[in-house]
Amino acid sequence: MKRTARWIGFLAVVVVGLALGLVYGWLINPTTYTDTEPSSLRADYRADWVLMTAAIYSQDGDLAAARARLDALGEGKALRHVQEAILASQELGYLRADLDLLAALAGALGTEP
Repeated sequence: MKRTARWIGFLAVVVVGLALGLVYGWLINPTTYTDTEPSSLRADYRADWVLMTAAIYSQDGDLAAARARLDALGEGKALRHVQEAILASQELGYLRADLDLLAALAGALGTEP
């Protein structure tokens, strides 16, 4: 009986602590992000950004729009962002079809004047 009461007390404290933590984190002091830019993304998310840009480019063929999306990643040439994404995607184990999309975008950017 005494052991069961201790378990019930322990679980009650855990549930109350979890509830108070959620209320504090979601209602009292939630995290707000302001002025975040795609250039602040980690390398794996940058590779995802470039892959999504390559997928859109493969559908619409609009190289200027693809370049504008890649320019959101910050300083540097758009082709350089694609090359970095190809390297990161190989390390992350992207599918061959994804690598083909990235290669097609790199090829299009490489032939542009």
